[in-house]
Amino acid sequence: MSSNVDINHRPDYDHVIQDIADYVLTYKVSSQEALDTARNCLMDTLGCGLLALRFPECTKHLGPIVQGTVVPHGARVPGTSLVLDPVKAAWDIGCIIRWLDYNDTWLAAEWGHPSDNLGGILAVADHLSQVRLANGEQPLLMREVLEAMVMAHEVQGVIALENSFNRVGLCHVLLVRIASTAVVTKMMGGNREQIMAAISQAWVDGSALRTYRHAPNAGSRKSWAAGDATSRAVRLADISMRGEMGIPSVLTAPQWGFYDVSFATTNKDQVLKPEAERQFTFSQDYDSYVMENILFKISFPAEFHAQTAAEASVILHPQVKDRLAQIDKIVIRTHESAIRIISKTGPLANAADRDHCLQYMVAVPLIFGDLIAEHYEDDFHAAHTLIDELRDKMQIVEDKRFSAEYLEADKRSIANAIQVFFSDGSSTEEVVVEYPVGHRRRRAEGIPLLERKFKVNLTTRFPEQQSTAIFNLCKDQAELEATPVNRFMDLFVIG
Repeated sequence: MSSNVDINHRPDYDHVIQDIADYVLTYKVSSQEALDTARNCLMDTLGCGLLALRFPECTKHLGPIVQGTVVPHGARVPGTSLVLDPVKAAWDIGCIIRWLDYNDTWLAAEWGHPSDNLGGILAVADHLSQVRLANGEQPLLMREVLEAMVMAHEVQGVIALENSFNRVGLCHVLLVRIASTAVVTKMMGGNREQIMAAISQAWVDGSALRTYRHAPNAGSRKSWAAGDATSRAVRLADISMRGEMGIPSVLTAPQWGFYDVSFATTNKDQVLKPEAERQFTFSQDYDSYVMENILFKISFPAEFHAQTAAEASVILHPQVKDRLAQIDKIVIRTHESAIRIISKTGPLANAADRDHCLQYMVAVPLIFGDLIAEHYEDDFHAAHTLIDELRDKMQIVEDKRFSAEYLEADKRSIANAIQVFFSDGSSTEEVVVEYPVGHRRRRAEGIPLLERKFKVNLTTRFPEQQSTAIFNLCKDQAELEATPVNRFMDLFVIG
């Protein structure tokens, strides 16, 4: 047989695809902690989306592709009057959720924001519920939304535990597309074959490059990329439900599969990995671990590796606010991932550039005692030249213990330490914050603050009575789970 002839034997689906499909199809969410955390995640995620509606750079992306389009049984976009087809609704919901970099985070070998999947989940759930009602059937309940959130978090997060896409230059929103595709195909009634076909299509799409998250190209695409990913998932699910065939060995096919095409080199020296190292590795089965251990961004709308740095800066603010002109240097001890992702010098071109700059996110709270979304805007930056003056005085040092404990399963710390030195030779004490307030280790402290954040975000969009009704429903686990999805979404409509 000639060596240049492909053997056209169609294989079984890659085991990675089969495992995801079997999980979303058969898993029963029994962890009360996971469901309770999913409820808090739902509140926080929607609140982040509502807050983003205050920013025109976000809202300019929203609405139908063709203005005036009317969609029967269309999905609603919370905080707006928009009624859209579920593909565009997923895009819009995902966009507002992610715009301010304020929703949940998962940190492992790969990073990401699993609540990004809510865009597809909520759009599909709302649309399906309205179609069912029109057909005289029962709508989906919010319990099913919470369960879908748990499973999407788990798929995205477990893949991320051992497999670094960023090290080969790929963007983590790929995992949003994979997780969303799996759960929304299941929500649409997909069987095992249809779910596997849809997941395979999601892998075939490949991955966006991370370049729009890093200097010198950091920009606002990172604020809508997840919406794009979860929206694409809805489209792929729909295609597969119409009977489109899958691509069974999309990951493992020699030369043409994902592993060989996209996962074969390191972005450090571009040396090919040994074939055995190109495949994904898994340290645990899918369960509810990720939702139970998710990190909430409670205190600051900032890239998560800087959350503890911003907290340390707020603590230091009273000691430095009257001595800002006397600062000689600022030493930041941090972990390797923070250095690789968000440590940058030089001009910052836009808000997306600033909320991914560790030095900027330290300077602002040192000066002002807080860090809010408006602090990233062009006008604010231009009006306060002291921010860049302090950035130029910062020294970034990796702490090997911080880097190690960032990856340890029983810790997952995101530590930063800051000390300010003055020109007269004096200094502040070093402030060390190892776990942010949104960490599982600080849940008791964090959840009341998360609820307060949600209340505040609700009032940016709704009158008091409507805000109170939404908050009270979201606080009641049993009542929320029993609420039809369409009725839940009704509460978020702007007339």
